[in-house]
Amino acid sequence: MKRLIQIALGLALVAALCAPAMAKKLVVAHDTNFKPFEFKGEDGKYTGFDIELWQAVAKTVGVEYELQPMDFNGIIPGLQTGNIDVGIAGITIKAERQQVIDFSAPYYDSGLMILVREGDTAIKSVEDLKGKIVATKTATSSVDFVKASANAKEVKLFPNNDGMFFELMSGGADAVVFDMPVVKEFAMTAGKGKVKTVGPLYQGQSYGIGFPKGSPLVAKVNEALKKAKTDGTYEKLYIKWFGYAPGK
Repeated sequence: MKRLIQIALGLALVAALCAPAMAKKLVVAHDTNFKPFEFKGEDGKYTGFDIELWQAVAKTVGVEYELQPMDFNGIIPGLQTGNIDVGIAGITIKAERQQVIDFSAPYYDSGLMILVREGDTAIKSVEDLKGKIVATKTATSSVDFVKASANAKEVKLFPNNDGMFFELMSGGADAVVFDMPVVKEFAMTAGKGKVKTVGPLYQGQSYGIGFPKGSPLVAKVNEALKKAKTDGTYEKLYIKWFGYAPGK
């Protein structure tokens, strides 16, 4: 009997040692203010396209998780150190980022757009930003674009969307350059009648879900994304948060 108990305890120990990797609750980082992808709703809970898409993906993959809101510029370092298991925050897939983290397949096609005050008639394209003050978001692809293409007098960086939009409306910046869906959403809602978008879509880009290098989740998440697109889940969420179907 004593021998049987020892064997049973041994098996239980082995099971306990093997289980954590499977039973671990994932830490999923997202931006604190990246409407309509992620933002705090009236009930105090975070919601948005990214949040609900991840909910669908996690259900398919069969993983438990906890959401971790944080400034965008902390997400990639968090993935590099392994403090974060997943990052979904409208992260543009870029070669330099692919060197330090892994990405899922693209799940959203975007680009950059210019936002100016409603009465502004001088700025119509990136060329017109020469000598101007431009606001954008820290550690995003828009920073590289503005510095390389705008020849601006000054580039003001903000950790969140509210800061750069307020800077524009208060006169502290002449324009905002940022991701098209976020800029358009602001122009149609909180900034309606105060700001407007101008010019074409610049620097077409795709968003991907981020993971630490070598994460076994990548393949599973890609399969889940594929399922969401084939069973209608993706289109339903897309229409809900952007007001039109993908590709329209």
